[in-house]
Amino acid sequence: MRIEDEIQSTNFEDVYHKVAINVAYTQGWLGNYFRCHFEKHNITQQQFNILRILRGQYPKPATINLLKERMIDKMSDASRIVDRLVQKGLVSRCTNNRDRRAVDIRISEEGLATLAKMDQEFKTKDILSQNLTEDEAATLSDLLDKMRG
Repeated sequence: MRIEDEIQSTNFEDVYHKVAINVAYTQGWLGNYFRCHFEKHNITQQQFNILRILRGQYPKPATINLLKERMIDKMSDASRIVDRLVQKGLVSRCTNNRDRRAVDIRISEEGLATLAKMDQEFKTKDILSQNLTEDEAATLSDLLDKMRG
């Protein structure tokens, strides 16, 4: 559906304003789609992002700084998100053996199992392939990379 129809407005300053609105709207649309899947597992989008980063690091630990660098939402409070994941038993924290000031964060077996379940329940491809071919998705991704410079 066209952005004009979605937001019921055609009042854009120019095509650049329109694309900015469209990207922001689409981000919200995707977030709403994913939120339903995250809520089934009692996690947020930011918690999911951290779990995926930690799974990619596994079995090596990560630090809060590494998580901050790699998170999609750079404004998230990674320490607080990790605290909540520790409370849920999805990650563990321990003091770094080489640097006592640093804290190592690892995904737990329960965290790995949760992600494995989620991997089977839904794939991003399932929703995006309804309206985009693989070539179109690749082109869109390239254009978004180009837009960010």
